[in-house]
Amino acid sequence: MLEGVNVALGVTGSIAAVKTVELAHELRRHGAQVRGVMTGSARGIIHPWAVEFATENDVVTEITGRVEHVDLCGYDGWADVFLIAPATANTVGKIAGAVDDTPVTTCATTALGADTPVVIAPAMHEPMYDHPGVLEAIDTVSEWGVDFVDPRLEEGKAKIASEDAIVRDVARAVGDRPLEGEHVVVTSGATAESIDPVRVLTNRSSGKMGRAVAAACYIRGADVTLVHGVVGPQPIDRDMVLPESDADGNVPYATVRNVESAAEMLEATRDACADADTLVSVAAIGDYTVEPSDEKIRSGQELSLELESTPKLIDDIRDARPELPIVGFKTETSDDETAMVERARSTLERAGLAFVVANDASVMGADRTKALLVHEEDAARYEGTKAGLSEEIADSIAAILGETRPS
Repeated sequence: MLEGVNVALGVTGSIAAVKTVELAHELRRHGAQVRGVMTGSARGIIHPWAVEFATENDVVTEITGRVEHVDLCGYDGWADVFLIAPATANTVGKIAGAVDDTPVTTCATTALGADTPVVIAPAMHEPMYDHPGVLEAIDTVSEWGVDFVDPRLEEGKAKIASEDAIVRDVARAVGDRPLEGEHVVVTSGATAESIDPVRVLTNRSSGKMGRAVAAACYIRGADVTLVHGVVGPQPIDRDMVLPESDADGNVPYATVRNVESAAEMLEATRDACADADTLVSVAAIGDYTVEPSDEKIRSGQELSLELESTPKLIDDIRDARPELPIVGFKTETSDDETAMVERARSTLERAGLAFVVANDASVMGADRTKALLVHEEDAARYEGTKAGLSEEIADSIAAILGETRPS
């Protein structure tokens, strides 16, 4: 995700600075080179040696005659992006006022003047985050093109965003954003059909692939709506919590619409696709539903369920939006690639899809996958992580939408 990217990591005097070592490791795990820049207050929380250890580079703790700020963030500087994580209210206010009295604020001013991308991950107590002056400073700096990674509002604190969220926003800031201005709708997870208030018909989908596709499209600049079905046993309460979700149920990379049944997923997707530029139908939508019992069915009795077919989501959306590019997923239980390609191509032709991702049911719930990307004329094999496959899918979507945009 960050292969070949140079990240200058600014650390300020929030207690969240204790997470700097883990964040530096995560950035490097995704391929980045990292160099640290620290304020005096940050050095009172975490020792520069720890940051040096985590980055395997010298740490800037003061600006000297070697003009470290220009070397890092100036014209033709080392950094591809300047990330401040954590950023205190004090630091954000100073950046908005072009006050340069710490190595971090001096690097920020230099980066902004040199058009080096800047990403800020605030961390402070919630009353400070709600201060009108702090909010005004955030708005001011945002208007200059700075990307903010929204904090997690918990326990009266605006806690620093997760490492995954910060890495994603760094990748988005430094990338080309070929999906900028595009609205991408992604369906994900499983659906469940109620048999009674206790039991459901469902499947083994984990939702990992759909969430990875949504994140990959976000990194490339898209506005993403994630229509997410249930994953695993669920209570009747529909307020499902996805990893990294906020109080409103949204995740940093998408607006989330939680659903349970196939009918609910169809309705939510149809609504989201009214102004969408593409749909990626990843969800494992149940093929059958049943008339549910209002009361729990007692065990020990013979029981037959009368199953009814559910509507095909991609067919419904195709009828409503004839020109919408749609990417389909086709799950099979056969290792016969020829048969998988034939079935995928049949679906592609029936619904007029952009392409189909054909995979084996054995990858459900796993972090790695193997799949075939089936287009009208050819098919490409992929084997690796779901995150890697999601990047291939997002790049293909960008290419398809690029062909349809007016020149």
